[in-house]
Order: sequence, then structure tokens, then C-alpha cells
Amino acid sequence: MSHITLIRHGQANTTARDEASYDRLSELGHQQARWLGSHLADTRAHHPRVYCGTLTRHVETAASMGLADVVQDPRLNEIEYFTLAQLFEAQHGVTIPEDREGFVEHLPMTFTAWAEGRIQDAPESFEQFETRVQTALSEIAQGSGPAIVVTSGGLISMVMRQAMGLDIPAMARVALAIMNTSMHRLYPIGTHLSPVLFNAVPHLEAPERQFAQTHL
Repeated sequence: MSHITLIRHGQANTTARDEASYDRLSELGHQQARWLGSHLADTRAHHPRVYCGTLTRHVETAASMGLADVVQDPRLNEIEYFTLAQLFEAQHGVTIPEDREGFVEHLPMTFTAWAEGRIQDAPESFEQFETRVQTALSEIAQGSGPAIVVTSGGLISMVMRQAMGLDIPAMARVALAIMNTSMHRLYPIGTHLSPVLFNAVPHLEAPERQFAQTHL
């Protein structure tokens, strides 16, 4: 198996309340991606294989990083969280939050209801999401040479759930912690991919860049 470096996309449209309007990078998101691309070039990181989801924020992040020959794979797309949240509100009266503090409470509640099948007519079931992530990562891992994958926080949290055997509340805590353009590395240990790096932002650690360590 080859090791895989997962990267969350740059900051997207933080004022959005639906999937379509969220799916584009902010100016800061583009800058975060450019800084990460420069960091990888400066450290001579070797990633002969590059993948991303098909969402605009994934493609824009890869482009701003300067990545070439990117393979787009819809299995690497994020869950439709806004859609799930709207269904959760309509079916169970759980209000969609307006601030980060509310979101911290809302995300694990939504993940739990979704995993338990209590959100009807979801775009995909929790099990379908779990399967597509596992299948995509397994196929990438079987390829030759290190791979870099530009994706989203929800998908990365699912990868960590599968690698570490996390329950749903722990998966939600992982998702909430993931910063924009953070790196997460899986390395083959025995017959499994194991996390050896989580939420690393070396390109944002200089004092003048710490303002860019964003979660939303």
C-alpha cells in the first residue's frame, strides 16, 4: 500500500446556508491553498498521484496549490451537510445554528440522527457514505507511489473513524477540529492504513499567518 496525504479544502463561503452558495473558496481560502502549495514545493514533497473531489472548492484548492494532473473522483466529495440539516429541522424541529458555538452542538446531533436513519430522504445514507469513502481510499492506497487527496472535513473525519474505530460522537469531534488546508497522513502499517499526521498546518504557523488558521 502507498501512503496518502488528505488535505481539506481552503476556506469556503462562510456566510452560506445551502450547498450551492457554500461551494466556492473565499479569497483567504485561495491564499491558504497557495501557501500550502509553496510549502510542499519548498519541502520537495513527492506526490506522483493527485486526486480531488468534483466540488468547486476541491478543484479550486488543488488549482491554487499548483497541483497538476489532478484526477477528479466524486467519491471524494463532502456529505451534503446543509441538506441534511434542513431535513433534520423540517422533520425534528432542530434549528440550524447561526454561529460556530451552535454548530459545535448541532453537528454531532445531526451525524447521530443520520447514522441512526432518523433523517428521511437524505441525499445518501450514512452507510452509503461510509462505503464510498472506504472504497475510494482503498483503491488509492493500492496504487503506486504516495498520493495527495484534496477533499473535505466530513470525509476526512470518516476516514479517521474507519482507521481508528471511532464512534459517531468522536467522529463529529474530529470533524469540528479540522482546519482549512490542513494535512492528514495515512501510512500503511501491516495490512491497514494508520494515521501518522492529523490537522497539520505548517504553512500557517508563522506569526503573521496564524490568523489564517480557520475552521469555517
